[in-house]
Amino acid sequence: MFGQVEAGQAEDRPDENRGDEAGATAGQVVFRADFGSARQWVAGRTSAYPRMGPTNRGDHKLDHLVDRYCPDGRFTATRRTDGLWDCNLLTTEGSLDAFQVRTGDTLDARVTLPAGLGAWPAIWTWRGGGNEVDAFEYHPDNPSLLELSNNVRGGHSYWTDPTGAVAPGATVDLRVVLGARSVVWYVNGVRVFADGRGVGTAWSAYLIVNLSVSDGTYHPRPGPGQNDPLSWTCHSLSVTRP
Repeated sequence: MFGQVEAGQAEDRPDENRGDEAGATAGQVVFRADFGSARQWVAGRTSAYPRMGPTNRGDHKLDHLVDRYCPDGRFTATRRTDGLWDCNLLTTEGSLDAFQVRTGDTLDARVTLPAGLGAWPAIWTWRGGGNEVDAFEYHPDNPSLLELSNNVRGGHSYWTDPTGAVAPGATVDLRVVLGARSVVWYVNGVRVFADGRGVGTAWSAYLIVNLSVSDGTYHPRPGPGQNDPLSWTCHSLSVTRP
């Protein structure tokens, strides 16, 4: 699959686009998410899923995407009678604004992680069958671990938080600096991973924010008695451009 690089093992190459804690947010805010806006977002369909959705069983998901916005930032998954779950997914792909992040941008988000087994939240990018960078993925069965991935060039970290701040139900601040030669992730203001690979100079992609449900292949699926909705919250999401 993609080359795995553990946190602290990536080659930390100098990169003027990588940024550091002092300079990562310098510039202009070019995007501030309103998860209830039909101008910013398209709900319930994406080219990252076969035939634009609503299902993606090949990626080990029980998702059935629904055409529903999330004005309070709360992304939910609700059990259906057919074994799938009605899931929220919003993407800037195909929207009126059609916003794309690009090389050099900084993405900032504040999220509250889910607690229910099977929940699979993510903030990620996608365009033209690829260009995927995962700002984060999370599975409550690995309660202190965040998955941080640059699938454009193969940088990946299963980063385990040593402080206890990453946990089911916890609120976490995330920052991703999308450098040409290194993508850098921060969690709660601390730099935790630099992939030493980057996205290249001409990269751009749409944003996706969603909640998937694991099918049990790699992470537990919800138990048969889990009839309450699964959920996580994206309190804020913005993009700054130098």
